[in-house]
Amino acid sequence: MSDTQPRLHLHDSRTRSTVPFVPLAPDNVRVYYCGPTVYDLAHIGNLRAMLTADVLVRLLRHLYPRVTYVRNITDVDDKINARAHANGESIADLTARTIHDFHEDLAAVSILPPDVEPRATHHIGEMQDMIRRLIESGHAYEAEGHVLFAVNTYPSYGALSGRTPDDLIAGARVEVAPYKRDPGDFVLWKPSDDQTPGWDSPWGRGRPGWHIECSAMSQRYLGESFDIHGGGSDLLFPHHENERAQSMCCHPHGRFANHWVHNAMLLVNGEKMSKSLGNFLTVRDVLRDTPAEALRLLLLRAQYRSVLNFTREGLNEARQMLDRFYRALENLDPMQDPVPVPDSVVQVLCDDLNTPRALAEMHALADTAMTGDSLAAARLKAAGNLLGLLQDTPEAWFRGGAKVDPTHIEHLIAERLAARKARDFARADEIRNDLAAQGIVLEDGPQGTTWRQA
Repeated sequence: MSDTQPRLHLHDSRTRSTVPFVPLAPDNVRVYYCGPTVYDLAHIGNLRAMLTADVLVRLLRHLYPRVTYVRNITDVDDKINARAHANGESIADLTARTIHDFHEDLAAVSILPPDVEPRATHHIGEMQDMIRRLIESGHAYEAEGHVLFAVNTYPSYGALSGRTPDDLIAGARVEVAPYKRDPGDFVLWKPSDDQTPGWDSPWGRGRPGWHIECSAMSQRYLGESFDIHGGGSDLLFPHHENERAQSMCCHPHGRFANHWVHNAMLLVNGEKMSKSLGNFLTVRDVLRDTPAEALRLLLLRAQYRSVLNFTREGLNEARQMLDRFYRALENLDPMQDPVPVPDSVVQVLCDDLNTPRALAEMHALADTAMTGDSLAAARLKAAGNLLGLLQDTPEAWFRGGAKVDPTHIEHLIAERLAARKARDFARADEIRNDLAAQGIVLEDGPQGTTWRQA
């Protein structure tokens, strides 16, 4: 990062304050995000976490010479087992299909892939090594085929989520197993029967608990200490709290994650998303009738730590905002060389990823570009690139998704022009109205008639 660039400030969940981001090694900023448990399509709540990571990593890559971004895949889990059984398919087929769908959905919304995407089932050995070390150091114990982490051996347990020991017990979501020494102890390894995926281990055939996966994979690819760990606020407790505890106890001289980033939850029409409420939306549900950039922009209109209310009206507003940005890009000189991202946009993004203010800066650029200023249009394009927006040309944006053959539309435009010259205004209006009914808008200008999708 150069001396002239703004300093990045991020809210740290552990300290519950916004602080300057100071990388452990400026020549390689290391980031870990919790990825999907692959048993179903990604929903828009999942997407918000992945988009937060995408904006953060894009900004870090703008500021620093190298960023290593790791996002895991959980492909061993009881939910996966249950879904595969319900579907009558193998776990391998279910996870392969779901991973493919996840990648496809994220690519549609211009979310860049991570540098490394480890799968849990490929790192069982690293997990077993961590568990063995925790047992040897007195932080874990065996009980009835299970291995559990003893929370009372880590005095800082609860510090990340800000929970007291009483809160931790009251917040337990499962019945306390009789083999636990303490109600808050959590599973590192559990036994598997013949119908359940399992691996041989010193504690019998079994499979890992959820929390140990991320500790093992982050250590494998980023080391005992790395810069940023992120995910949705729903992961703060117990998942991230447990990750931190076991990692710090396994590697007491490391720092594990130096900085914690969590995005807030997402509502749909003012309510928590739930299948029982009928407002559960997958990414694919939304993209059936909405351009992917409009969905991305809608999520960017709220700062990542603010609760976002997803509505169809909001999607329409996002699409109209993109219409305006693409109108401004029509003034971009095709011979204009690429320009740097405007400092004003970088500055507000460095203020804890303030995407609403970044969009406001883009509106100001669009205002200037619409006066015919090609440089402002180029700066708008550069700002959009940093945010993963404005990836189309104006022509592709306005004509995207049209259900009518473009050649046929051009033929009708020529027929309409001939009708107007012949003063057959009824026929000219009929052509315009027929196209409008198909979602095609005609716009007459000094250079002739153009068309776009409504």
